[in-house]
Amino acid sequence: MPKLLQLNVTANWGSTGKIAEGIGLAAIARGWESAIAFGRMQNSSASKLIKVGNQFDVYYHYALNRLFDAEGRGSRAATKRLIDKIERFSPDIVHLHNIHDHWLCYPVLLDFLKGVGVKVVWTFHDCWAFTGGCPHFVEVGCNAWKTECAQCRLPRAVLDNTTYNFRLKETLIKALGNNLTLVSVSHWLDSMVAESVLNELKHLVIYNGVDTSVFSPQPVDEINRKYSLFGKIVLLGVSSVWSEGKGLNDYFALRQRLPESYVIILVGLSPKQIKALPSGIIGIPRTDSAAELAALYTRANAVMCLSKAETFGLTLVEGWACGTPSIGYADTAVKELLTPDVGIAVTPGNLDELFHAAISLSDNTVFDPEICRSRVEVNFNRHKQYNKYIDLYETLI
Repeated sequence: MPKLLQLNVTANWGSTGKIAEGIGLAAIARGWESAIAFGRMQNSSASKLIKVGNQFDVYYHYALNRLFDAEGRGSRAATKRLIDKIERFSPDIVHLHNIHDHWLCYPVLLDFLKGVGVKVVWTFHDCWAFTGGCPHFVEVGCNAWKTECAQCRLPRAVLDNTTYNFRLKETLIKALGNNLTLVSVSHWLDSMVAESVLNELKHLVIYNGVDTSVFSPQPVDEINRKYSLFGKIVLLGVSSVWSEGKGLNDYFALRQRLPESYVIILVGLSPKQIKALPSGIIGIPRTDSAAELAALYTRANAVMCLSKAETFGLTLVEGWACGTPSIGYADTAVKELLTPDVGIAVTPGNLDELFHAAISLSDNTVFDPEICRSRVEVNFNRHKQYNKYIDLYETLI
């Protein structure tokens, strides 16, 4: 029985955690043994779970990063303990997801993987692996990552070690050579890889998958009652973390222009952000309930994505699976996902276009819910997409 080990900061929690869980389920269904190593936050899993480090490790690693720009270079002892477990498990494939976010020491891990010669698949969910430390750079218009990151325009720490981080990652990642396959979650992200210092490594695209049995049209009476949405036109935004990079201020500006019959719902806000919301915007804390989220997607007239840098656009796909069209900024990965039959693409930052798009969605006959859902079944169905990874594994071994 072949063995798969995935590494991600969370286990079956949050977007990347659920992706890793879905891949593990697909592997098990194909006769693989599956394990997931993670740093924090977990739900129950069909795979064997391997916890890495503890809260002290996380806080200490975070402090190192804030002081010395050392993201991914702390947690050395925790990573060495993980390596002992990896050796005992003896995986045929090691699949990396989000290995930053202060839980793992990538120099220790990558050096070990090089030494044992195991086949490695690394899914890029952001741009961190080929920069000096930032996961996204589009909003500041930086192109230094194509050759060598220098003093970062997105400061993260007291001391800047951007160039050192950039060269260290380049050296360690390239050292894996033909044993490494890079997977981007969109063609846009893959185009960034093709322009980066990692361009000579094998790289391909596999879109993320959505569980269409969970994300499907749902009853909405309870949602209507809970949030007083009867007779309202609802625009929904969903994010794990909300910031200006996610377009938060554009949602506020749009709200000022919309009639009172419109309600904007933002899911994933912090308690502090919820308290500061203007009238006409409903804030909901982050939910890990897919059923509740599916009901919100179903009730919405449109799912919105006003992010300045989106490597995939999972919330739009989840909304389509529930029969709901989208409004999104026509940039980064959203541009390739958002076709005219399932939503409206808007010039990034153009509030006039955004307003007119929102008004047009007041007519529920503009988009066909069945076409929205069909697009997901054909292009983003979880079983189809995650089995592409298993096909890749079996090719590699």
